[in-house]
Amino acid sequence: MKLTRILTASLAGTLSTASWATDPQHIDLAGFEFTPTLDVGESYDSNYRGLNKARSSWVTSINPKFLLSAETRNTGYQLEYEFDDQNYHSDDRASHTDHHLRFRSIMEFDSRNRLRWNLGYHRVEETTDLADPDDNENDKYDRGVAGAVYTYGTQTGLNQIDFGVNYESIRYRNSGGLNDDQDRDSTTLNSVWYHRLGGSTRSLVELRHTVNQYVLSESDRDSTDDALLFGATWDATAKTSGTVRLGAQRKNFDSSSREDYTSPMWEVGVAWEPRTYSTVKLDTRRSFDEGEDGASTVQDTTTRLGWEHEWSAFISSELFYRYSERDYKATERKDDRTGYGLELTYSPLRWADVSLGYRHTDNDSSVREKSYDRNIYQLSLSLSL
Repeated sequence: MKLTRILTASLAGTLSTASWATDPQHIDLAGFEFTPTLDVGESYDSNYRGLNKARSSWVTSINPKFLLSAETRNTGYQLEYEFDDQNYHSDDRASHTDHHLRFRSIMEFDSRNRLRWNLGYHRVEETTDLADPDDNENDKYDRGVAGAVYTYGTQTGLNQIDFGVNYESIRYRNSGGLNDDQDRDSTTLNSVWYHRLGGSTRSLVELRHTVNQYVLSESDRDSTDDALLFGATWDATAKTSGTVRLGAQRKNFDSSSREDYTSPMWEVGVAWEPRTYSTVKLDTRRSFDEGEDGASTVQDTTTRLGWEHEWSAFISSELFYRYSERDYKATERKDDRTGYGLELTYSPLRWADVSLGYRHTDNDSSVREKSYDRNIYQLSLSLSL
């Protein structure tokens, strides 16, 4: 397998969730592989602000991506840039362009020593979950990330250990100092020990330590998160593959005015492939997220069930259901969020996909003004070389 493919798979968690065309081809460019793709779409959003009093709009989106790849015998590199221009026909202030720049690499020094690392910069605007719902200004922020994972041990050996570090910086750009209390830097250190149980199944033990530091000197949200997780990972065993992590998480605040929290934690991702053309995926997560709307922290429990099916060589579909419980600690707010959706894709050509989709979100909150319904109807076209 080519190193660039290994790189894409190993760093899949850092990639954009936007879909690629069916089989994008590349251009040889001075020894590099250059792969351009383009997604264009028209959608109707019944509640693009996610408010109790809905605001609706037609939205036109243009999303080109440019991927530059290179590899040698023991290294692989990817440089990716994309922008997503969204034009809200009923609200010029909601219109915006998001920018994403990513650099990823994998290095195999020998059969026992490997290093993966990535850098990223994201300039983003969000139309929902606004800090000030009465204002028409999007939440605007810059997000920078840098991470690395060093792996010791052979791919087929009895034991393997990962040492990882990840840094994230978030800076808001709203006028009037809005959202300044959300500016922060987070640094995570983790270590994972894998032990082969047989075949493609390995047990794992993971330790995580995260330090969250807020920019405002008067902030009382500085904290550390510690987690201990046990589980297993396996590939294509009895038509299933996945990773299961179960354990506990502790959130400690530096300020004595904030209450500390301890809770069970889990991260599960399992795929079942009863047929080569049909896949069922289950993902569930329970963890503490950083606080918002006055909350010390938000305990999020989310489960998503999806079904991907290829009906023929030209037609495929994806159906999903998602349910989330969000507990805003140190406040009275609790949200139950339900979502579901269906997307049908027609692929008449190798380099073109046409998709028709529908998504629904129902947020039932104990705070009345935070409850809302949202429907999105979308028609999109994905193109590649």
